[in-house]
Amino acid sequence: MACPFCHLPPDRILIQDDLTLAFRDGFPASPGHTLVITRRHIPSYAEATPEELAALFRTLAAARAALDLEFHPDGYNVGINDGEAAGQTVMHMHVHLIPRFQGDVPNPRGGVRHCIPCKGDYDPGRPS
Repeated sequence: MACPFCHLPPDRILIQDDLTLAFRDGFPASPGHTLVITRRHIPSYAEATPEELAALFRTLAAARAALDLEFHPDGYNVGINDGEAAGQTVMHMHVHLIPRFQGDVPNPRGGVRHCIPCKGDYDPGRPS
């Protein structure tokens, strides 16, 4: 099956350089949910070159600046699902940049830790 990220229509691309590009997620978790990918088809961030990793962070910063202007979010979740066991469904490495807004969920505490049910809301001061 062809990789949907390797064949994006040009009008979906928001930011790009020689090594990376950014575009809106097709199934957004929030308004402005953006993906940042390597141009080179690799399944895992562990396979990215140092140059690609640096470019990913530059493009991520540029995408965040654009989202700040357009959506004025109160925060962000930034994450990578690396491998099927971690929930990756498109096997082309990508970083999720998810704008967050006060009140978008009743209790945002724990953020990305909620990828494993019951692990998000924890008290670091409580003995385990």
